[in-house]
Amino acid sequence: MSDTALPVSLDRDSAVPLAVQLADALRAAAGDGHLRGGDRLPSTRALASRLGVSRTVTSAAYEQLHAEGWIAGRHGSGTYVTTTPPADRPSKGPAPGTPAAPPTLVDLTPGVPWADGVEKAAWRRAWRAAADPRPTYREDRAGLRAYRDAVSEHLLRHRGLAAGTVLATGGTTAAVIELAGAMLSRGDRVAIEEPGYQRAVQAFRRAGMEVVPVPVDEEGLRPDAVPADVRAVYCSPAHQYPLGSRMSASRRVDLVELARAQGMLVIEDDYDGELRFDVAPLPLLAALAPDVVAHLGTTSKILTPALGAGWMVAPAPVAAAVLEYREATGTRPSPAGQRVLAELARHGDLGRHLRKLRRELSERRSLVSAALTSAGIPVLGDDAGAHLVVPCGSAAEEAARMAAAERAGIRLDGLARHFAGTPTVFGNLIGYAGCSREALHTALKPLIAVLG
Repeated sequence: MSDTALPVSLDRDSAVPLAVQLADALRAAAGDGHLRGGDRLPSTRALASRLGVSRTVTSAAYEQLHAEGWIAGRHGSGTYVTTTPPADRPSKGPAPGTPAAPPTLVDLTPGVPWADGVEKAAWRRAWRAAADPRPTYREDRAGLRAYRDAVSEHLLRHRGLAAGTVLATGGTTAAVIELAGAMLSRGDRVAIEEPGYQRAVQAFRRAGMEVVPVPVDEEGLRPDAVPADVRAVYCSPAHQYPLGSRMSASRRVDLVELARAQGMLVIEDDYDGELRFDVAPLPLLAALAPDVVAHLGTTSKILTPALGAGWMVAPAPVAAAVLEYREATGTRPSPAGQRVLAELARHGDLGRHLRKLRRELSERRSLVSAALTSAGIPVLGDDAGAHLVVPCGSAAEEAARMAAAERAGIRLDGLARHFAGTPTVFGNLIGYAGCSREALHTALKPLIAVLG
């Protein structure tokens, strides 16, 4: 069977990467009927030769379309279109008098993972393997050994951390709740970034702690503003949420030295830690001071929050206190998500997904950042993570942008709600992981109109 002729042309002068242009063109061809379900596509090598581009371009485009479900490979046969064009699908219009459904908003809020990029076959295989073991009466409250071993390997390979004691958790917020219950007492003071992660703020407050906001600037949390009487400091040094700054190396050293001098526990939320692009890695706080730092990570941003799986690397006394807390309260993280991650790691699927994730988000970040800056719109926090910030001058302007964006079919977030106290800086957060590449392209023009 011969390959299908492809209606593709690439613009080498465009700021849009060639792989993105190619994926967009093939997706459009499948959508408008030029490509039909069952059509065979050229090999990546043949298509690269036909278009005069590198095979890296065609491979990246095919990977993206495969992840979205538009194409599939058949062993020994080639790559085929799987999606039936909209014109061939049966259409059932609304009954007369039925009110029109509200338009679907393009979600550009931060904190949403690129779940569509998880390879479907690997995902199914991991869940099948996770279901193989028979139910057990009691699991280790520290977490499954295979999961903790996989996390240790992940941290060493992708975060440069030779982990000591690793505990499974139900995610970052669940770990904060456990640390509050195991290590702190009602009335204790806890320093937390301002603006910062409000679920952590609420976790401490609901456990009876007094939250002390500490300002954040372009170098991250300011250790010189941490009061001497706090029992713990919560921070996100890899990509501060929500401002997007990275804690500088000197401040990391200052913070751990302060913690040792004052007997504080540093809670390092490794938010977006795996998502680093054009910047050199900085030492994790847990690597600098494993004796005073509890390092928290999660699968929520690299895979999906549906796994409910995270981890804690903590000093031995802290880990022991958390296990005592679990024993006393009867709580433990669910083993199901742990088994899935362990299987993904065992087959190498986790590493492959992370490489694909970094490439995808790097291209998206370049696309959004270039579009905004070329329109004269300033951006902050775009050298890591999966969101950036467009600053503005007031709460009213921030809210007006969000309202205008919603009218244009786009959902944005604002900085004001991320303050535990009175907001002092304002702006809008642009997340670029949670929607499709096509939706992101579509949203750019109205987004620039709203923010410009």
